[in-house]
Amino acid sequence: MKFAHMADCHIGSWRDPKLRDISTDAFIKAIDKCIKEKVDFLLIAGDLFNTSFPRLDNLKAVVGKLKQLKDMEIPVYIVPGSHDYSPSGKTILDVLEEAGLFANVFKGTVENGRLRLSFAVDKKTGAKITGILGKRGALEKTYYEKLITENLEAEQGFKIFLFHSGIDELKPKEMENIISQPLSLLPKGFDYYAGGHVHIVDDKQIEGYGRIAYPGPLFPNSFAELEKLERGGFFIVEGNDLKWEPIQVYNIEKLQLKCDHKNPEQIKNEVLNHFESKELNNTIVLIRLFGVLGDGKPSDIDFKEIFNALYDKSAYFVMKSSHAVTSKEFEEIIAWKRKRN
Repeated sequence: MKFAHMADCHIGSWRDPKLRDISTDAFIKAIDKCIKEKVDFLLIAGDLFNTSFPRLDNLKAVVGKLKQLKDMEIPVYIVPGSHDYSPSGKTILDVLEEAGLFANVFKGTVENGRLRLSFAVDKKTGAKITGILGKRGALEKTYYEKLITENLEAEQGFKIFLFHSGIDELKPKEMENIISQPLSLLPKGFDYYAGGHVHIVDDKQIEGYGRIAYPGPLFPNSFAELEKLERGGFFIVEGNDLKWEPIQVYNIEKLQLKCDHKNPEQIKNEVLNHFESKELNNTIVLIRLFGVLGDGKPSDIDFKEIFNALYDKSAYFVMKSSHAVTSKEFEEIIAWKRKRN
């Protein structure tokens, strides 16, 4: 048995015209990789789209790749995520499922106020797949609290649980403020827990639960994620082997520059000197500035000249983060106010 596990594709998440198709391009590359690897089926653990009703051009491209998988008899199993879920209960996912492009495995019945999930059975491998969707604000927790687990845990065979939630015991420290839920709410005894929502790449074998895996976003969804991850990817699982497949859409070059005791002209020159010998063709450039200027104001930094120089070197897109740069005068005012209070 060989399957792919991706999550947090966030198709349509980037708004800038030069980047708005980048998550779609990542999805196309990932599907092509799945086909090349001859996976038996594909799991998507939430947030295929960044909104419940995506732009038509992005939708068209995604539908085309899902149709290709269907024609090749590679089934796709999915749960909605917190972005492509809609409080109205109506999303584009319903339309795509009705067209037979994938199966939403969050299916079941309500019995005496409790939720009984059913399994989707993969025809080729016999894998049994179920799961719970994600909602904004982690409101899916109520489904877990009302979940009947006895039938799920008693089921025999290779079992996969798809979910779109953070787990308390698996959160890294930098995500401690993200709303999550305890591991104990998940049904026990599954062979593979395919997670989404938490944009980290991680997998752990936990006694009583099996392998719990997060593949991270298919493409980073913000400046900070691009800076940290540089690229997205997904898992391919074969037997007991799990391999993370990176998806490279553009190259990444980044600079973090401490601005303490410098003036805007010095900062501009340091940025330009840093990238002078860099090959920037087909590259996204990330510039993060921080610290307290020795002279001048942050608005005096000539970003226009910096950007023009980098685009002249064939950079695909240039992004900056300078909100953490302050002037000496500003810091003195803050210190004075604190002293008065």
